[in-house]
Amino acid sequence: MPYVVDFETVSTVGLESSPVAAALAGLRANEARYFKNKYDHTFTVEPASAAAAAIDWVHGILKEERDIVIASRPLEATAFQVENIRMAYVFYESGLSINVMYTVDDGGKRAVGFKLSEGMDIPAELESRFKFARQRSKLAGTIRGSYFTIKNEH
Repeated sequence: MPYVVDFETVSTVGLESSPVAAALAGLRANEARYFKNKYDHTFTVEPASAAAAAIDWVHGILKEERDIVIASRPLEATAFQVENIRMAYVFYESGLSINVMYTVDDGGKRAVGFKLSEGMDIPAELESRFKFARQRSKLAGTIRGSYFTIKNEH
């Protein structure tokens, strides 16, 4: 069942099994606020069991582009399109959030972003390959993030 993410009252619904559930919920709420403010899009997520297509798309891009396999279990995911940008998010039990921004038009921006919830370690599969910059968020505390540009068609 889809869950509308409330960025005014942050909830750990769906993320309870994460050791950093509160921080991950803040990270998820931070994304919801961004999409509401920028695109007037209501950010909804589904349990991983109901969002296999979105998870498979994200995991396929990670594998094909950089030979990355995420060890943590996906808890929730979402996929949607705003304007001409196809988006997907996967939220993992470890506290990791991965998003894919894929402009539908040729020559547009296409990237994979990684965000780490406050209190989690950098996953081993990402640690030696990416540098993570810090940013502050009222909803999520300190977020560490990194990204790479997608080179191929997906």
